[in-house]
Amino acid sequence: MEDSAGGASLRSGPDGKKRRVTYFYEPTIGDYYYGQGHPMKPHRIRMAHNLIVHYSLHRRMEINRPFPAGPDDIRRFHTEEYVDFLNAVTPDSISDPTYSRHLKRFNVGEDCPVFDGLFGFCQASAGGSIGAAVKLNRGDADIAINWAGGLHHAKKSEASGFCYVNDIVLGILELLKYHRDRRQNTYPVLHHKRHMSNTSKATILIRCCMATFTPGITLQFKQQLFPTLLVFTMILAVEFLFELSVELLLLKGILRVLYVDIDVHHGDGVEEAFYTTDRVMTVSFHKFGDFFPGTGHIRDVGVGNGKYYALNVPLNDGMDDESFRGLFRPIIQKVMEVYQPDAVVLQCGADSLSGDRLGCFNLSVKGHADCLRFLRSFNVPLMVLGGGGYTIRNVARCWCYETAVAVGVEPDNKLPYNEYYEYFGPDYTLHVEVGSMENLNAPRDMEKIRNMLLEQLSRLSHAPSVPFQTTPSTIQPPEEAEEDMDERPKPRIWNGDDYESDPEEDEKPLRRFSNSDVIQPTTDADMRYGEVSQDLKEVKAEEQPPAS
Repeated sequence: MEDSAGGASLRSGPDGKKRRVTYFYEPTIGDYYYGQGHPMKPHRIRMAHNLIVHYSLHRRMEINRPFPAGPDDIRRFHTEEYVDFLNAVTPDSISDPTYSRHLKRFNVGEDCPVFDGLFGFCQASAGGSIGAAVKLNRGDADIAINWAGGLHHAKKSEASGFCYVNDIVLGILELLKYHRDRRQNTYPVLHHKRHMSNTSKATILIRCCMATFTPGITLQFKQQLFPTLLVFTMILAVEFLFELSVELLLLKGILRVLYVDIDVHHGDGVEEAFYTTDRVMTVSFHKFGDFFPGTGHIRDVGVGNGKYYALNVPLNDGMDDESFRGLFRPIIQKVMEVYQPDAVVLQCGADSLSGDRLGCFNLSVKGHADCLRFLRSFNVPLMVLGGGGYTIRNVARCWCYETAVAVGVEPDNKLPYNEYYEYFGPDYTLHVEVGSMENLNAPRDMEKIRNMLLEQLSRLSHAPSVPFQTTPSTIQPPEEAEEDMDERPKPRIWNGDDYESDPEEDEKPLRRFSNSDVIQPTTDADMRYGEVSQDLKEVKAEEQPPAS
């Protein structure tokens, strides 16, 4: 059947549209504060949750309070030294000479400041994404949401772009864990190593049966031996059948994950983490050129086993709903046909919305949510994460509406009264008009980009029928020459056929965030990760933090 947006809605419930949705929310997330004048405001997550509660969307989902990710969980991707630094550093300690060297080494400073509770914030974000993966792995949900996640710029051993811990990479590694454990002959369900192969157990089982029922054995011996052999045979048979069923379940586990990023900034941290593997395909739709982080060229396709498993869709300013949909749907349709992922992770950065303080796209809330609606229609386990977004009232609108899309309802455009009602004036509506920004994405250029990417996908004729390469527990990115952090990446400009650098811009210093950069809008793993917190179903948002 067809859904209201034209996507093919596959059956997950009696009406073909219902999905089992689980939602992760940490009530203290809005208390974290990056500092005066910083555009990243975790308070936006509390505002989004407040709208979700007042629209009664929480009654249609399972609500979870994420278990904080521990240092060992975070070390599955990040280096031990970096995690230890994040765990120890405080605003009071940064003046210590011991820490000053580490601040530069780990890129912690102006864009990524040290604030009170920094590591707790990272634990909450990562814990939600890992918990979402656990829910999907167990089959407890069709869609798992963590709006505190999506921090896609964080690298293995450094912070970047307001991101410290890459919860997305940690969540994807958790999704892949079942299949990797099966390859290593361990059972996630049993939590112990296999001591005897199923073949050996089957052989012993057959011999026990033969010994029990062989006619040549005397009746007296049978009477003495039969009870013991029968009990032993039954125990062995039950264990054999149970472990065989576990093997069959793990054979159907998650072999490959598709990561889709619709943040206005390139998802560089996630792409870099999986650049050499075919078990994760990354697809990023982003502003490209003289724009942070300066990566995501259309010809960056991956290396080694990961070649052609990285897709980059470089876009220009003013991208609107129609143009975005014209690229997103055909590309993702082809990706789903060719790659056939077992799970999808969608990063819903809201800085691609019209009027964002740091963004330069012109998407409406409905245009942004159309990406989620389309991916939902494939009926593949789906993890939905937050990301960027710096006009916080529009971020709250967007993530509330996308939560409604996930559960399969269309909320009223008139906002219900809530604790932050005055933020949404003067219209007090869920949807707002987009700006009159010029769309610099010419149809001819969009067609070239679409054709180039579809050609790249055609090189992956079909998803392999054999298991992909094993993803290592600690991912080693390719060795790169040390970069000069004071030099900006060369911008690349579309010339009608390809992107090339502008020689006049090559020598300008790297531009980092400052208050003057803010564009003012015209209008403002474990079982523990899956525990349900029933009291969160009626959580009311608390008072906002000090205004920046």
